[in-house]
Amino acid sequence: MKYRNASEILPDELLKELQKYAQGEIIYVPSDNRRKKWGEVSGARGYYSRRNEEIRDKFFRLKVPVMSLSEEYGLSEDTVRNICYR
Repeated sequence: MKYRNASEILPDELLKELQKYAQGEIIYVPSDNRRKKWGEVSGARGYYSRRNEEIRDKFFRLKVPVMSLSEEYGLSEDTVRNICYR
């Protein structure tokens, strides 16, 4: 993160008002961009969503037992049950 001098960026009126609250301190001004949810950028969210739908489909439609799904996907039986019944 690059620090910039507020006097170079802000109008004088705003700078004087800001100095009333945080003179000599470092402050962080967040961007107004919407924060992305977990996994949106990397694609993990979509991957796990598809995997979980596949697990539900095999469990309910194809009647594959929880133990088999657990071994196939490398998940605990409790995790498979949570996915199925969520």
